[in-house]
Amino acid sequence: MKRVMGFALFCVALGMVVALVLPNLFVAVMCILLCILIGYNLFCC
Repeated sequence: MKRVMGFALFCVALGMVVALVLPNLFVAVMCILLCILIGYNLFCC
């Protein structure tokens, strides 16, 4: 189950990369990095 959640969060982060056209770039980048880190930890650990 942890792997599925990690994969889902990783995909959410990849989808947010597409949303980089948002006006507030800093918040988008911070959310992307957070999702990538949490997703990687859940998927690989």
